[in-house]
Amino acid sequence: LTQSSYNQTKQSHSQRKKYAIAVVWLRSFEAMEPLRVHVKWGKEKFDNVLVHLDQSPALFKAQLFSLTGVQPERQKIVWRGKALGNDSWDGFSIKPGCQLLLLGTTGDLPGAPVNKTVFVEDMTPAEVIKAKDLLSGIKNLGNTCYMSATLQCLATVPELMEGFKKFLLSPNLDLGGNRFFMVILAEQFKAMLCGEHEFTTPVVLVEYLCKSFPQFATKDEQGHHQQQDANELWVLLLRLSSELLPFAHKAEGSEETIVSAYLTGEFFITMHSAESGETETDTEQFQQLSCFLTGEVKHLINGLRAKMTEGVTKRSATLERDVVFERKYAISRLPKYLTVQMVRFFYKEKDQVNAKILKDVKFPIELDVYDLCTDELKAKLQPARQMIDDIEEKKKSAQTQANNETSKPNDEGEILPTSFEDDVGSNNSGRYTLQAVLTHKGRSSNSGHYVAWVRGKREHQWLKCDDEIVSIVTEEEILRLSGGGDWHCAYVLLYGPKVVRRDKCTAQQPSL
Repeated sequence: LTQSSYNQTKQSHSQRKKYAIAVVWLRSFEAMEPLRVHVKWGKEKFDNVLVHLDQSPALFKAQLFSLTGVQPERQKIVWRGKALGNDSWDGFSIKPGCQLLLLGTTGDLPGAPVNKTVFVEDMTPAEVIKAKDLLSGIKNLGNTCYMSATLQCLATVPELMEGFKKFLLSPNLDLGGNRFFMVILAEQFKAMLCGEHEFTTPVVLVEYLCKSFPQFATKDEQGHHQQQDANELWVLLLRLSSELLPFAHKAEGSEETIVSAYLTGEFFITMHSAESGETETDTEQFQQLSCFLTGEVKHLINGLRAKMTEGVTKRSATLERDVVFERKYAISRLPKYLTVQMVRFFYKEKDQVNAKILKDVKFPIELDVYDLCTDELKAKLQPARQMIDDIEEKKKSAQTQANNETSKPNDEGEILPTSFEDDVGSNNSGRYTLQAVLTHKGRSSNSGHYVAWVRGKREHQWLKCDDEIVSIVTEEEILRLSGGGDWHCAYVLLYGPKVVRRDKCTAQQPSL
C-alpha cells in the first residue's frame, strides 16, 4: 500500500462522513423541538447530541456515524436494556439528558506506512492545515464567496467565537425564530476552527441563510445563486449575534451584549448653527466607521476624519425656518475591535448596479484614532498610550545595544491591558493592529469575487482565504490591497487592539 493510496482512502472516508452530516442537518431542521442526549461509545462520550423523534432512527444513526465512524448497520444503540430499531422509536422512550450506549466498531482503514519522518508533500491537505495552524477554508457553492469571506474575517474575533460556543451548549436551547439559523452558523464556526478539515462545505448554512433572509436568496435567469454584498451579511450577522449570543460579563438588568461590548463604539455629536446660535448634542452608537473615497482622500485616516464634520439643513426652533447646522462627530467610546468600511460602492441608476470606486486609498497595519476622539476620552487614553510609548522606546534601546546574533524578540512577557477596568470590551489606548481584510475583485458589489485575508496565529503570518483554498502570504501583499485597479481592493477592515508585552527590560514599569 502506497502513501498516496492510503491518503485517498482516508479522504474518501472523510467525504462520506461529511455527506452524512449534511444529510442529517438538512432533514432534521424540520423538527422544532429536538431532544439533547449523551452517547457513550467505548471510552468516548458525546454530549448534547440532537435527537429528532419525529424523524426515522436511521437519521440518528447517520449522525452517530458522522461522530464515530461506526457504520449504521454496525450500530447497536441501547437504553435501559432496550435496543433501538431502524424504522421506529416505538418502545424506546428516551428523555432529555439521558445517556445512550452505542455498541459497534468502525471499519478498519488500511494501515499507514510507518515513516520516521513525515514530509509536507506526504500529508493530506487537512494535515497540512493542522500542522501549519491555519484556518480551514470554506467551499464555494456558487457565488457564495461573500459568505465565506465574511465568516473567515469574523472568526478572528475570539470573544465572538466563544459566544457561539456557549450558545451551542446552552441548556434547553429554544430553536424558534432565528435561533435555528444561529445553531447552524455556530456549527460552521466550530468546524472551521477545529483544525481538522482542509475545508468545510456549508450546504445547510447556505440553504437556511436563503430561507431565513430572502434578500440573500436571489437567483439569476439560470436559477443559480447571485453574488451578494458581503458587508450586508457582516452587518446582519452582528445584529443576530447581538440579539442571541450569551454574554458572561453582562450586569444584572443591563442590555449589554458581546457585540455592544467588543464591537460597538459611540459618537458624541454636536450640532451648531452660526445663524441661529443654537447648539444641540446627542450620542449615537456605531459598529463600523465609514471611509468615503472622495477625490482628495489618499489615506484611511484622512477619509475617516473627513466624515467627522458635515453640514445639514434642519428647522431652527428659534428662527422657525430651515437653517444650516454644522454637525461634528467625536468618538466617546472605542470598542476592542474596530471595523472600517471602505465605501467603494454607489448605485449607478443608468446600469442599475452598485458600481465600484477603484480608487487607491492606503490603510496602515497599525491605526491610531486618538485624534478622532472627544477631549474626555483623549484624557482617559493617555496613561495607556504613555505606557506603550515608554515600553517601545526601551525595547528599541535594548535592541540597539544587544548583539544582533543573540538578540531575540521576547514573546513571553506580560501583555498590557487593552481595555479599561470599568468597561469590558473597550480600547484604552486608541491604537489598533490590523487583523482581517475583506476584499472585492470586480466592478460591482453583486458580482466579482470576495476574499478574506486574516492574520495567522504565528508572528507576522498572514493567510489568504480564497474560499476553500487557504495559503500563507506576506504583510507586503496585504498592503497592496489598497485599490487602484482590477486587483483585490479592501472593502472591510477589521482592527484589533494593539498588543504590547512588558519584557525584562521594561519589567520595572508600573501596571495600568
